Amino acid sequence: MKIEKDRVVRFHYTVSEAGQPALESSKEGGEPLSILVGHGNIIPGLEKALDGHEAGDSFGVDVPAADAYGERRDNLTQRVPKKHFGAQKLTPGDQVVLNTNFGPRAVTVQKVGMSVVDVDLNHPMAGKDLHFDIEIVDVREASPEEVEHGHVHGEGGHHH
Repeated sequence: MKIEKDRVVRFHYTVSEAGQPALESSKEGGEPLSILVGHGNIIPGLEKALDGHEAGDSFGVDVPAADAYGERRDNLTQRVPKKHFGAQKLTPGDQVVLNTNFGPRAVTVQKVGMSVVDVDLNHPMAGKDLHFDIEIVDVREASPEEVEHGHVHGEGGHHH
């Protein structure tokens, strides 16, 4: 069964910055990632690369920053009251998850003051060209409920 819109794909991945050692991999004791294809659940360049593959396929794909986490934007900084970080100790360069009005967001600490913290809202991988090594585990039709909700249910997916 080929990968196409409204099918569920389980796959292992290893991601690295182009020409660099791996940043993260699902293979080392991790579960394969399950996604519903065609619903924007992963970066566009990777979703496009999965199209037409089937279970058992292994391949590498280069995804330019524009099709990954977008280009880095210089003006994406924000000053946040320190209380929003709870008791965690912060140092510049730390990546922390901040709960925003738009849900949790990975931010990078730039400067820590007495009562405020300056953070960079760019995704930590913004502006980076990425390389993925992909191994397709299986492909199946999504249930009508999964398609309606726009994500995978059950094993490796979303639980309500």
